[in-house]
Amino acid sequence: MNESEIALICKALGDENRVQIIKMLTGGELCACKILDAFNITQPTLSHHMKILTECNLVNSRKEGKWTYYSINCEKFSEFKTAVSQFTCKTSTAKKSAGKCCCKD
Repeated sequence: MNESEIALICKALGDENRVQIIKMLTGGELCACKILDAFNITQPTLSHHMKILTECNLVNSRKEGKWTYYSINCEKFSEFKTAVSQFTCKTSTAKKSAGKCCCKD
């Protein structure tokens, strides 16, 4: 997964409602109406959120009659988790050089 894909997914997950939708979908496929019932938003707003989640390929959608069903794209989700897990935080064990930077002034 490249940096652009990671950034796109992070941007999609930058909204609390979309994070909640992803949490809901971890339980399996859901109809848009079931997702909508869990929020105090309009149908067009839900459609906007779902468009963002599907455009970054984190969520799959399928139509059945007049209903749309959503599920997590497990392959993309796993790729994203692997990519993010490579980010680490290390502390330096070297002694600080008395507040001086190695860069030239």
